[in-house]
Amino acid sequence: MGIFKMMNQFAPRLPRVCVLCHAKFSSKPRKIGKPDLSEKKMSFVDWKKVTFSGGNGGDGCVSMRREAFVEFGGPDGGDGGTGGDVILEAVTSLKSLNHVSHLYRGQDGDNGRKQNCSGKSGKHLVVQVPLGTILKEDQVTVCDLEKEGDQMLVVYGGTGGRGNKSFVTSQIQAPMVATRGKEGQERQLALELRTISHAGLVGFPNAGKSSLLRALSRARPKVAAYPFTTLNPHVGIIEYPDLEQVAVADIPGLVTGAHRNVGLGHSFLRHIERCICLLYVIDLSQGKPWEQLTHLRFELEQYQKGLSKRPSAIIGNKIDLEESEESLARLQERADVPVLAVSAKYGHNISGLKNHIRGLYDQDMEGKRKAEKDGEDGRKKGYSRRVI
Repeated sequence: MGIFKMMNQFAPRLPRVCVLCHAKFSSKPRKIGKPDLSEKKMSFVDWKKVTFSGGNGGDGCVSMRREAFVEFGGPDGGDGGTGGDVILEAVTSLKSLNHVSHLYRGQDGDNGRKQNCSGKSGKHLVVQVPLGTILKEDQVTVCDLEKEGDQMLVVYGGTGGRGNKSFVTSQIQAPMVATRGKEGQERQLALELRTISHAGLVGFPNAGKSSLLRALSRARPKVAAYPFTTLNPHVGIIEYPDLEQVAVADIPGLVTGAHRNVGLGHSFLRHIERCICLLYVIDLSQGKPWEQLTHLRFELEQYQKGLSKRPSAIIGNKIDLEESEESLARLQERADVPVLAVSAKYGHNISGLKNHIRGLYDQDMEGKRKAEKDGEDGRKKGYSRRVI
C-alpha cells in the first residue's frame, strides 16, 4: 500500500479528458509548503462603531407561601437577578478589530421565583480587543487600553426587580406587588486602533519602507515594484545582543493632502501618534529629495500639532543607485537631523541604522525613568508634609 502512495506522489500530473467534448485540460499545480504572511488575505480593521448594551434585570416575583399545616405563610416572592455587564479587555494576541461585532449585549438576569428564590444574575460579557485600542464617545476619548490586561467596564447591567417579600411592612403583611427589572445601560462607542511601536517608518509610496522593515527585523510585509504595496501597518521587532527589543512600524505610504483625508489619510496617520521617534524614509533616486522631507513634515504637523517635532532621523534609501550619491550630498546640506544612507535591498549600513534607533530608544527610556523618579520624589514630599 505504501508503494502505491509513493508512485502516486511522484507520478507526473497527466492531462484529464472531458467526458462530453473529449477536450484535454490539466489542473493548476498546488503550492507546496506554508504560504508567506504577505500572501495571506488578511483583513485589517482599525476603526469600528459598536453599540454596547447591558443585560436587563430580572422581574420580581409575586407569590404567597402555601404549605400544609403552615398558617399565615406570608409572601415568599424573590427578587430578580442583575443583568450582565460588558467589559473590554486588551490582549496581545489580537492585531486588528476585524473580529469585533457591531452589537454586544450582556446576559439578562433571571426572574425571581417563589420560596424566596432570587433570580440568577446574568454573566458578564468580556470582549477582547488589541493593545492600543482607544474608546471614543462623541469624539471624546473615554479610555485608552495600552497595556496587556487593561480592562474597562463599558456598560452596566440593569438591577433586578424586587419581589413582594421585600414590600412587607408592619402595616402591610401580605403585599401583592412587585417591580420589574431595570433595563441595562446602552452606549455607542467608536473603537479606534493605534499601533503601538517605538519607531515609525514614514515616507511616500514606493520609498522602500517595507524592504527596510524586512532588513531590520523578521517581519515580512509584501514588497513589489509599484506604489501602495503596503495597505496595512506592519510591526517588526529589532532584537539586540543585550536582549532589548525595539518595535518598528511600517506605516503605509502618505500622499500630499493626507491631513485632509486624501488617499489613505486619517486611516493610518493615527498609527504614527504613538511612535516615540519618527524615521523619514527618503527615496534618493528622486530629484530634490529634501522636498519629500518638507512635505512629510507638513502633513504630520497639519494632522496634529507637534507631531513633526518628535525625535527623528532621515533615512536615505536606495543608495546603491548611481544618481543617489549626488542627492545624498544635497540632502545632508539642507537637513537639520542626522541622515543615514542605507540600501534596504542589499543591506548596506543596516547595522548603523539599528544602532541609531537604539540610541533614540535609550534616550526616550532615560527621560521616562527620570520623570517617574521625579514623580515618586514629589509624592514622598507631599506625604511627609501631610504627616507633619
